Amino acid sequence: MQKIGLIVGREWSFPPAFIEEVAKRDQGVTAEFVTLGGTAMDEPVPYDVIIDRISHEVPYYRAYLKHAVLQGATVVNNPFMWASDDKLFDASLATRLGIASPKTIALPNREYIPGIDHNESLRNLQYPLDWRRIVDYIGMPCILKDAHGGGWKDVYVCRSLDELIHNYDESGLLTMIVQEFIEWDQFIRCLALGREEVLPMKYDPKERRYLVEHEHLSPALGERVVRDSRTLMRSLGYDMCSLEFAVRDGVPYAIDFMNPAPDMDINSLTPHYFEWAVTHMAAMAIRFAKAPRRPPDARAGEFLLGHRDSGS
Repeated sequence: MQKIGLIVGREWSFPPAFIEEVAKRDQGVTAEFVTLGGTAMDEPVPYDVIIDRISHEVPYYRAYLKHAVLQGATVVNNPFMWASDDKLFDASLATRLGIASPKTIALPNREYIPGIDHNESLRNLQYPLDWRRIVDYIGMPCILKDAHGGGWKDVYVCRSLDELIHNYDESGLLTMIVQEFIEWDQFIRCLALGREEVLPMKYDPKERRYLVEHEHLSPALGERVVRDSRTLMRSLGYDMCSLEFAVRDGVPYAIDFMNPAPDMDINSLTPHYFEWAVTHMAAMAIRFAKAPRRPPDARAGEFLLGHRDSGS
């Protein structure tokens, strides 16, 4: 019998619903919470698939998940891909893939950890910043936000150069990006699973809530959003992600799409979309669990791609 393990945080609605859905399908696959208490370097991993919902906040879990990949488990999402999670790479990747993205500039940190000598450790940095060049490229208004953040935390709409500099000066140790502000006509958040299944949902970023409205996209716009979502998922190697598109003049701009542990709470998604997430996550995880399992070829670096991408 194949086993699926769940590593979760504070969320309460998705994990039990997922475990129940896997059991209900009666396909010789079980799902359970992973229990960890110290991991030896040669310890076998009893799971065919592990769903990772929280390792971005618990470093030991991330260490275990990289070990699990090396032992042949399929981890959703591949823990080695999290290194790509910053918003400058977001914009650079989208641009390379031909997907519309807001103009973006990454900024040096405002402050640094003790031990960084500004005269010796930062000799590669231009000082002071050429703020006029930055604003001329991005335009006004603009968005200043944490390059590694999420959940609308540390995000500022700046409507003048003085406001931009003031918020930057308050950013402390964070690495910030400044980004073109897209005055959107429509806002879409997609839940994407398995690099194929994409659910575009109407989302209100001001109220931060989903709106169950099935006909919110024209056929052409819906097709483009789904196509762009699949392109990004396949490029990143993600099997679980949420992607946000701000639509301006009929063009969907990918403004945030590196969310490898997307919110799946019933109160956020609404019961309608929550059911879609649970059933599709269960189907994907069962499919991965039933695939042949073997440790990746460490000499060829296959573990960096993850079990699902290693040709196994």
